Amino acid sequence: MPTQYEAGTFDVIVIGAGHAGAEAAYAAAKMGAQTLMLTINLDMIAFMPCNPSVGGPAKGIVVREIDALGGLMGKVIDKTHIQMRMLNTGKGPAVRALRAQADKVLYQQEVKRLLEEQENLQIHQAMVEELIVEDDEIKGVITQIGGIYRAKSVIITTGTFLRGEIILGDLKYSSGPNNQQPSIKLADNLKELGFEIIRFKTGTPPRVNNRTIDYSKTEIQPGDDVPRAFSFETTEFIMDQLPCWLTYTSPMTHQIIEENLHLSPMYSGMIKGTGPRYCPSIEDKVVRFNDKPRHQIFLEPEGRNTREVYVQGLSTSLPEHVQKKLLASIPGLEQAEMMRAGYAIEYDAVVPTQLWPTLETKRIKNLYTAGQINGTSGYEEAAAQGLMAGINAASKVLDKEETILNRSDAYIGVLIDDLVTKGTNEPYRLLTSRAEYRLLLRHDNADIRLLDIGYKAGMISEERYAKFTAKRAQIEQEITRLREIIVKPNAETQAAIRSVGGAELKDGIRGADLLKRPEMHYDLVASLIPSEIELSEEVKEQIEIQLKYEGYIQKALQQVERLRKMEDKKIPDNIDYEAISGLATEARQKLKSVRPLSIAQASRISGVNPADISILLVYIEQGKIARVAND
Repeated sequence: MPTQYEAGTFDVIVIGAGHAGAEAAYAAAKMGAQTLMLTINLDMIAFMPCNPSVGGPAKGIVVREIDALGGLMGKVIDKTHIQMRMLNTGKGPAVRALRAQADKVLYQQEVKRLLEEQENLQIHQAMVEELIVEDDEIKGVITQIGGIYRAKSVIITTGTFLRGEIILGDLKYSSGPNNQQPSIKLADNLKELGFEIIRFKTGTPPRVNNRTIDYSKTEIQPGDDVPRAFSFETTEFIMDQLPCWLTYTSPMTHQIIEENLHLSPMYSGMIKGTGPRYCPSIEDKVVRFNDKPRHQIFLEPEGRNTREVYVQGLSTSLPEHVQKKLLASIPGLEQAEMMRAGYAIEYDAVVPTQLWPTLETKRIKNLYTAGQINGTSGYEEAAAQGLMAGINAASKVLDKEETILNRSDAYIGVLIDDLVTKGTNEPYRLLTSRAEYRLLLRHDNADIRLLDIGYKAGMISEERYAKFTAKRAQIEQEITRLREIIVKPNAETQAAIRSVGGAELKDGIRGADLLKRPEMHYDLVASLIPSEIELSEEVKEQIEIQLKYEGYIQKALQQVERLRKMEDKKIPDNIDYEAISGLATEARQKLKSVRPLSIAQASRISGVNPADISILLVYIEQGKIARVAND
């Protein structure tokens, strides 16, 4: 046992420096809290142990939301990507999403640089082994070498390091991702403190040398040839992009897997943890979807200055010699040199229903958890949780109002509400289908939805806020102008409408109504009724979407208003669910466990039905009547 010593006192301590830890530390320090980030390895800050990419369906919108709230991820990927693509461009605005291929080394270097330069933030290399808890309140942490760091708030963002075990064939050993040191004693400490722990599993595919790939047998997947960015502040764009490549598994691939299933840890019983449903291993895909003749494999460069290529879609924990056979069975990879074998990793996670919507633990005051420790998968979900935990931990220390995003505010609100209300029995991945208000939660309007909230929290600079308010005013002014101005059916107007296949006007029409026609776009309408001010492409996009989808947006807003009324019906902190007669046993158990803050949250708990909500509402109203009578 090392000699213990007082190592320092801080407002907020962040344990871990992955994507959740980086955002948490950055947010807390940016808000003015004296912050310390402790990490096992300074060279692994914001490391990408799995797919070197950011964004995609739902996740790309989360990155925009992180940026609108003042976080890091969007700015960093804009400066360090090797490819950027907008997905689902042929579909409506609610499902469009940006995806970037990252230069994994440049990405982590840029995050590290920004954290090192951030005021109020210290970064130390140390392993935390124990939490200091007094009277169910966090007071600090103790490191492996005996350093005692005191703090008012602590945020745990340990990712997949908690009791991490790497599994490859019949080999199983204690390790964090990429053969890093795992965190064992902290995992034990959390159990000792009474937290309910679950065991999850994730994995990665092999990496191959790009000089040994026959790209002639694959399909090129280039980036977009127009400037794209995640951050609303980005003004310089990377147009020198590297392509990805598409190939497929073959019948031989499937035969090799079927012949070697007995060697797979997933099927031999060696892996006990639950894996991610939406990112299964190649063994799982072949077994579960045995009617599919082939599966997509994407070859994704890991950076500009490395030969390593990530074989997306071939996640596996089969023995190394079998992995080499699999690679050789895939078109284009017949001669591929495997530089790293794929592997599975099992790790401990905290059951997330033990958290408040602020991500503070219910069991220990001022202790927060964020990222994969809460049962999620993905860098974006982790970063979003880290940002919110950092904002809320700092807010509590600085005596500011905490920030809780509703499901109608952001995908981040959907993510956190799902976790703390419903929990998860597998690594949670954010999907567009999880958001009931996805027409409101779009890629294009993240700043309009959230920048006011980020500004109020202290995460947005005055300069950025001034630019945003000017943009918002332009949108509102131009929409008002289009609603008022009449487009006359003269020769110029009729020709313009015919040019896009539209029906000619029989009478004058308001500019807004003309723009609502499916074939019309803003620039064409504006050419007939020019604006006096020059508008950016972002402003034009907002005007067009808000007017074209106005009816649908209004219906969604009406639903949000109904939900808000339920959110406003708060449940008293001291409510005794055992005293409420008529509640179903399962509902009573779930309500006691989750301890929802509002009727709306209670209604989303699995096992709580409408009849239980009605009984709960009556009980709360009767309680109010009784208090009034007593007064």
